[in-house]
Amino acid sequence: MIFFRATKYLKYILLSRYRNGHGVHSPFVFDLVSRVFRNKTDPDIVCNIETVRKRLISDRRSIIVKDLGSGSEKLKTNLRKVSDIARYSSVPVKYGVLLSNLAAEFGKPLIVEFGTSFGISTMYMAASCPDAVVYTMEGCHATAEIASHNFKEAGLNNIKLITGSFDEILPDITNTGINPGLVFIDGNHRREPVVNYFNRMAEISDNKTVIIIDDIYYSREMKEAWNEIKQNEKVSLTVDIFRLGIVFFREGIDHNDYIIRY
Repeated sequence: MIFFRATKYLKYILLSRYRNGHGVHSPFVFDLVSRVFRNKTDPDIVCNIETVRKRLISDRRSIIVKDLGSGSEKLKTNLRKVSDIARYSSVPVKYGVLLSNLAAEFGKPLIVEFGTSFGISTMYMAASCPDAVVYTMEGCHATAEIASHNFKEAGLNNIKLITGSFDEILPDITNTGINPGLVFIDGNHRREPVVNYFNRMAEISDNKTVIIIDDIYYSREMKEAWNEIKQNEKVSLTVDIFRLGIVFFREGIDHNDYIIRY
């Protein structure tokens, strides 16, 4: 998988463009790149969350992790150090900031996250969009317990953490009757579940909903899932920044798939 990702990253470097939005023909994408991608997140938000991350990286405890997805490539056993999970499984600050900006722009009234882990990405989204309710789902009780503690430490009260299988939890969210503003699909790196979760979210989405897929080049399966998602008839526009694939359902936009340097 490492060779696969390396070749895909090289291709991304060769094909990606519009780092600052200049030259892109779509006014919507130009605004997205120049204003949302390049916006600066409140430094207090970043400092608060990165302080939590730093504490986790220093935590030498070991916990039993229950993987309901494809598992971790770097962490091979179920007995894992908190420090290793925080270092290898949490979203990097660069993409946490982007999630924060996307949540601030598109998050209201509801943000849905598949895969909480220790809640770093959750906190970035919740902190920047305090008027939205953030539903985050986690299959492992041990990591969810630590995430819950992190949310309290960060002083975030708009997060609803639900523990269990995504398939069991999803009906409670889809039956709320609320169209999500932002959806972040992480926590599983297999083609069929990812496409299934995307389709189920697409069913309750409106034209303002944004769905983000994490690790779209993690493996051939994830690349296949991303290709299938791009072909969904509801999708009007996609943005590929290598780590993340971002999907829009906007009306009045010519369908296009952009590869943006980030």
